[in-house]
Amino acid sequence: MSSIFSKIIAGEIPCHKVAENEEFFAFLDINPLADGHTLVVPKQEVDYIFDIDDDVLGRMMQFAKAVARAIEKAVPCKRIGVAVIGLEVPHAHIHLVPIQQVSDISFAKPKLTKTAEELAGTAQAIREQL
Repeated sequence: MSSIFSKIIAGEIPCHKVAENEEFFAFLDINPLADGHTLVVPKQEVDYIFDIDDDVLGRMMQFAKAVARAIEKAVPCKRIGVAVIGLEVPHAHIHLVPIQQVSDISFAKPKLTKTAEELAGTAQAIREQL
């Protein structure tokens, strides 16, 4: 059975896409910890990030790095925090979260509520930096 992320990649579920290449897909989290919170996923369905082949995982991190640099330019922050939790969706993914301080990347804190228009604007601002 395909994951929600596979359905997003296939265009079956709408998203606010930030970047895409032949192997990876990046889109805004709809329940973000911060403005610009982006998920980077492989197009191939793999549940656990450490089950991804080493060379593919390396390319995934390079893709995530390019997206993170674009987020830094589009969203005021000190750093882009990186988290891999892997429990929410059975499809490997990397969270890229703009942060000012360590507590900004706590997944226990309340998520932001963003309108579709706000998310679309943020996605566009990030894409313009790629």
